[in-house]
Amino acid sequence: SILKLESLRAEVYVPKHFELRVPRGFVAKMSIGDSNDPLLRQVLPDQREQIKVTGYVADPLSENTQNPVKGMLHKYQSRVLLTVTGACAIHCRYCFRQHFDYSANMPTADAKENIINYISAHPEINEVILSGGDPLNVTNRRLFAWLDTLESLPQLTTIRLHTRLPLVIAARLDNALLTRLSQSRCHIVMVIHCNHANEIDALTAEHLQRARAAGITLLNQAVLLKGINDSVAVQMQLSQRLFSCGVLPYYLHVLDKVAGAAHFDNDERFAIELYWSLLAALPGYLVPKLVRELPNKPFKVPIDIYNDR
Repeated sequence: SILKLESLRAEVYVPKHFELRVPRGFVAKMSIGDSNDPLLRQVLPDQREQIKVTGYVADPLSENTQNPVKGMLHKYQSRVLLTVTGACAIHCRYCFRQHFDYSANMPTADAKENIINYISAHPEINEVILSGGDPLNVTNRRLFAWLDTLESLPQLTTIRLHTRLPLVIAARLDNALLTRLSQSRCHIVMVIHCNHANEIDALTAEHLQRARAAGITLLNQAVLLKGINDSVAVQMQLSQRLFSCGVLPYYLHVLDKVAGAAHFDNDERFAIELYWSLLAALPGYLVPKLVRELPNKPFKVPIDIYNDR
């Protein structure tokens, strides 16, 4: 009713798993009366999610086999990822972790000690990624406790937060959080997840600029989504809008082949042609790396843009 889209009621799909979740602040960025709004289509459950498509699976990155310690994933040589929470403020319909078993992977107090022992036993680890869910979905008290613990490990040089909260609830970047992050002895990198320039309104831009002023390195990773951001014009607007807020484009992911999300996928050849157009239209620092994440690969796999050229 907020968006005056009563005509969609007959099409509404109510999933039994991974239900609709979207804060009103994100809804406010959508166009009233537009059933194809690019923000709406990212979060509105679609009947096509029920179609089983060959090659689209529940665990496309084989993450369930890469957690040597409860609450931690170790896929990349020099860094580990901590699932500090299973909760997100928003449910994006293409999420590659929508089937992830968070109940079996949440770090308990005992697990926290095991995580620290694991990192200490692997001196090649110099960076920790706080993820989830969304790490900014936890309270400052819990987040600061993690920061205190990690900063006590001299081998760590960088702490990274992967978060969608600045686009969804911009006020989460409050003074207490930015002050604490600015005081860390580690480099703090915040990788936000923004797919469309419309996600960055004036309030969001203000909070991102404050985070940048606090000395936080801001990067963005997006997913190439059919019908949402799969045009040169939209990708250009996204990169330019991000840069105006102090955020550098980092990754443009082709879709992880997760069950229920096949209708968001684009042909790889299409993605490559779009990428060449971006290279021609934008300065290099505003062109994100076009990548795919594959199971059991210790890195993001660059898409071969020279294929057939």
